[in-house]
Amino acid sequence: MSEIKFQFDPNQRHQHEAVDAVVSLFEGQTRREISLSPIRGGTGSGLWAGSGIDQAAGNDPYLLGGQLKENLRKVQDRYEVDVTDPSAEIEGWELFDEPLDETRLVPHFTVEMETGTGKTYVYLRTIFELSVKYGIQKFVIVVPSIAIREGVLASLSAMREHFRALYNNVEYEHFVYDSKRLNRIRPFAESRMLQIMVINIDAFNKDVDDERSKGSVILRENDSLGGRRPIEFIQAARPVVIIDEPQSVDNTPKAQAAIRKLNPLMTLRYSATHRSRSEEHRLNSSHGYISYAVFC
Repeated sequence: MSEIKFQFDPNQRHQHEAVDAVVSLFEGQTRREISLSPIRGGTGSGLWAGSGIDQAAGNDPYLLGGQLKENLRKVQDRYEVDVTDPSAEIEGWELFDEPLDETRLVPHFTVEMETGTGKTYVYLRTIFELSVKYGIQKFVIVVPSIAIREGVLASLSAMREHFRALYNNVEYEHFVYDSKRLNRIRPFAESRMLQIMVINIDAFNKDVDDERSKGSVILRENDSLGGRRPIEFIQAARPVVIIDEPQSVDNTPKAQAAIRKLNPLMTLRYSATHRSRSEEHRLNSSHGYISYAVFC
């Protein structure tokens, strides 16, 4: 029996617009080659104290607030997004104990799409666009359930040749976070190759709920990682965190705290089942059947 191969159409207008809305946030930035830096932390040293010999090839935290805000407003103007206060600063997380400045800003952006319009394809293609154009190589996809996690993994495998054809044979690695297979965390941080980690929020919540809990594997010092905690490798990578269905993923303080511990460069929130439209800036595209928005 011959193998069945799916054909993916790369020319859907609404998908191009959704990808462009995110990629345009980086307009004016030059492509940066990923650089090595020490992974801080280790046995008895605390999260950001000291330094170590382990090297992480992390995303460069070069998103400057002024340029990012200007690009954001251009995107919103282009797609006629209703912005209440165009002069407002982009909100962001202040991570850990370091003072908030432009390099520590963790902005949040949302792309909304109607069900069945290719949300997973859009955010996967956005990953490759950001990698090829701007050298951003570390991504974490947080999903609401094991079923969706498996669907994302299936898409990554099925679309491998499609994306290689679109992006000059780009190589990438993807894997599921598994507290029983922590050896995969080190290459996620150290590799210069495009890395995509997929994790369902329930497993992550369980792991990060209580630092004193025996179940908090991701926060516990591990001999196989040189006495470091697995979370330190992820944090050093400064991943772009993609949240699939945020209304089901980061809808509790506990879940938000778990995602914040990843030390993201930024979060991209992709929603296809909208719960609270009245509280959000919105864009209805000219072709009517899809709506999405990019906002802080």
